[in-house]
Amino acid sequence: MRPIVLIPTRMAATRLPGKPLADIGGEPLIVRVLRQAEAAGVGPVAVAAGDAEIVAAVEAAGGRAVLTDPDLPSGSDRVLAALEALDPERRHDVVINLQGDIPFFDPALVQACAGLLDREPSCDIATLVVAERGPEERTDPDVPKAILALPEGAVAGRALYFTRSTLYGDGPVWRHIGIYGYRREALERFCATPPSPLERREKLEQLRALELGLSIWAAVVEAAPIEVNNPADLAAARAHAEQNR
Repeated sequence: MRPIVLIPTRMAATRLPGKPLADIGGEPLIVRVLRQAEAAGVGPVAVAAGDAEIVAAVEAAGGRAVLTDPDLPSGSDRVLAALEALDPERRHDVVINLQGDIPFFDPALVQACAGLLDREPSCDIATLVVAERGPEERTDPDVPKAILALPEGAVAGRALYFTRSTLYGDGPVWRHIGIYGYRREALERFCATPPSPLERREKLEQLRALELGLSIWAAVVEAAPIEVNNPADLAAARAHAEQNR
């Protein structure tokens, strides 16, 4: 297995324009994500950037970035475009699609995604889940939930569905963490297919993969990373960086 880690990002974030270059403790957010990805040691790392300013910031920090079409519809499409530009010889058979807004994530999350693909031959796409923080998350539509075939005591299982809807009954509720590991062929097939009915209904792109018949597995991790999605998140991230200098 020969993984590559790609981080899709663009300046035109709806809730926080210019987010990738937002300063957090003296470094742009995207550079902090890049450093953590490199620390995982899974494979080469590059940023799939929708804007020249991001490329310049990453390269100034000694990283690698690829300028992609700013009009691409999703981060997954941006990742595939960067992969094709960086690896036309198809040396990399696994692609880790890492969010560009998680500046303090544990590098072990990337390792968990790659490890799942390495251990499970039937797995086309690997992702991560974490236990709910409280019962209020069961009814929160902003919290995507994963329904897994997960035997008791297992640390990974096959995903049966993802939803924003309320889940009832006994047993844990698993919050989905949007980090993906794709076998290259699975990423190509996914991006070549238009959004599916369930994807449009739930606004969750991983449902397109399930409708295509691709097998998604999820590994259970201890904690979700801090995300920066809005000005309040950015203020909290800056405070976190200051406290952990």
